[in-house]
Amino acid sequence: MPKAKGKSRRQKYNYNVNRKKLNRAFRKRATPRIKCSQIRRAWDRTKSVAQNLAEMGLAVDPNKAVPIPKLMQQVMNMEVDGQEGKKRIVQKPYVLNELQYEASLPEKKSETLSRDLIDYVQHMIRNHGENYKAMARDEKNYYQDTPKQIKRKIDVYKRFYPEEYQAFCASL
Repeated sequence: MPKAKGKSRRQKYNYNVNRKKLNRAFRKRATPRIKCSQIRRAWDRTKSVAQNLAEMGLAVDPNKAVPIPKLMQQVMNMEVDGQEGKKRIVQKPYVLNELQYEASLPEKKSETLSRDLIDYVQHMIRNHGENYKAMARDEKNYYQDTPKQIKRKIDVYKRFYPEEYQAFCASL
């Protein structure tokens, strides 16, 4: 079979390329991009991924860290219960501690309602009080919500903004 035309010619050295710069760029692209700041700070470039994670007390393979017990393995483990596998020494426990502290922080509620929905609900309550059938016939009911749908929207508003709802009802 014939070869491609370009492949038979000998390769020429390109003097216009900075090999040192090219090598640095390649090494930079090859390193993993670590999003977690705690792990990024403790990472050692000279060691492998498995070694780095073992030093931090983290698992490389979750299946090996917490294996799914099988019936046969349980029987074998009962017979040889005097011996245990080798324990790994955690050299960087501060990484684990920081990760646990960050995980224990309460999650900030980011649930909000749109300004349009809040204005819509307040308009309905201001004009009709608790009469959901009248709300369904209101001209501001652009989406033609049924009385039950309007009641659900008002309940959501009450749940998301209880203080604001109490203040709004008090002002009426």
